[in-house]
Amino acid sequence: MFSNIQVYAISRAACDTLIRSGIQAMQHQDYVKALEQLEEARLQAETNKWHEQQFLALNNIGLTYYAMFDYGEALNFYLEAYTLAVRELEAKHEMIVLNNIAVLYSKEKNFVKATEYFERAYKISRENEAHTQTGFYAINLGIVCNKTAKLQQARAFLKEAVSLLQEHPRTLLDARGALAENYLLEENYAEAVSLAKMLLAEAEQLDHPENKLEMLVLLAKAYLAENNYEQAVLYARKAFHSHNSPENSLAIYEVLANIYQKSKAYDLALQAKDSILHLQAQLNHIKNGRAFENARVKFELQNYQHQLRLNQSRLHNERKLFYSLMAIAVLIAGFIGWGLYNRSVKHRQNRTIAEKGRKIAELELENQKSQKLLLEKQIKEQEALAMLEQERLKNEIESRNRKLSTKALHLSARNQLIEEIIEDLSKSKELAKDMDLLRHVKDLKQHLKPDKEWNSFVTHFEEVNSGFLNTLKEKHPSLTANDMRFIPYIFMNLSNKEISAMLNITTDACRKRKERISKKMELPENVDLYEYISRF
Repeated sequence: MFSNIQVYAISRAACDTLIRSGIQAMQHQDYVKALEQLEEARLQAETNKWHEQQFLALNNIGLTYYAMFDYGEALNFYLEAYTLAVRELEAKHEMIVLNNIAVLYSKEKNFVKATEYFERAYKISRENEAHTQTGFYAINLGIVCNKTAKLQQARAFLKEAVSLLQEHPRTLLDARGALAENYLLEENYAEAVSLAKMLLAEAEQLDHPENKLEMLVLLAKAYLAENNYEQAVLYARKAFHSHNSPENSLAIYEVLANIYQKSKAYDLALQAKDSILHLQAQLNHIKNGRAFENARVKFELQNYQHQLRLNQSRLHNERKLFYSLMAIAVLIAGFIGWGLYNRSVKHRQNRTIAEKGRKIAELELENQKSQKLLLEKQIKEQEALAMLEQERLKNEIESRNRKLSTKALHLSARNQLIEEIIEDLSKSKELAKDMDLLRHVKDLKQHLKPDKEWNSFVTHFEEVNSGFLNTLKEKHPSLTANDMRFIPYIFMNLSNKEISAMLNITTDACRKRKERISKKMELPENVDLYEYISRF
């Protein structure tokens, strides 16, 4: 089979053609040809580092061994394809081979491992929003959950698959068939029978014999569970006549044996069991034949791989010879070039001068960069000094404001003392009779009015806080001169009592004045006047 082997460099397109041809041969059960072409494609892809083609070749070699029922060999190639997908390719390749590995474990009835790999493929498909693949993997998870009696979880997966596969009628039949089996396992026989009959009609219309057989067997089991032996036998016999492969016949005879045994038709039950024994022997014979055929194919493939390696080695030697001849040709060309050397001396000298000029320009550029960096450093230092000076001025202003506050408080205390003296004197009954005392009280009241010291205080405040009043006036032009005279006391955070003592007004009048100023500034009710102007 593996004669006339040639190893030669091919294009990526030719490698793709080899893979397609190998897949077609596998589908036609020509496994020898399939393995030959896929193995050659794998070797070419590996040599040229075509990871996509290498993955396809490995995965389809695994599928070929799976079709040959050689699950161990199939798993080896799947794992190699999985390693390549994780290392070099996208997530879609990873989930494809994960699903294939899970199918293998499912065939071996290792449902724990099958569930693990199906779930990994399902998770990757959801993360990448591959909705069709998510539907496929949800079907597989639903089938495994059916087999492990996780019926509610199975139904959730299968309903998700049905919603995602509306545009895939063939696969949609598989999902709904598994859902019918779920109802049967849950002993919801009416729902199982109703859905199975609907799917049976669709399978006949779409000409899908596998789905038709599955629904016939499912209906036979459902009617058996309901003790409707007549209908159970009817659908079992229809299943028997719809497909005659040994594996399917064995499953149908097992259903018939259960029906006959439960209906006490023991002669028919014994006949069915005899048929089961005969079919099992037939299947063992077929499996032995398959095992022999698999061994033969693997032997021929190993011989083919050996020939491929030998021819690849020969190709490698031919390439070495080719490179040697090329090296000789290069040497000859070098000798010819040497003869032209003298003519190129002048040209090289000019090139050397140009190179030196380029280096000088680079040095000048580096010097300019250094000067720029130095200038930037100086600017940063100047900025730092400016910030320090600004901080010093800020501290000085704060110190002067503290002095102003102290002076204002001193004036407040003086006014308060004068008020107390006037109040005590006013209580005297002899005040109205003593004109000298009245004159002194009048003099004291004159001292309560703002004088030059207060004007000096305001002037000093404007010097210390330069620009404060102007900025405030520009921001709020509705403020009057009296308002502008009143605001500095608020800015120094003096209390209503202290301000009223200095301005010779009542505390209540001071509070109302603050409210009027807040309204003129259009401040919200939750904004404090002091906090607002302190930001200026």
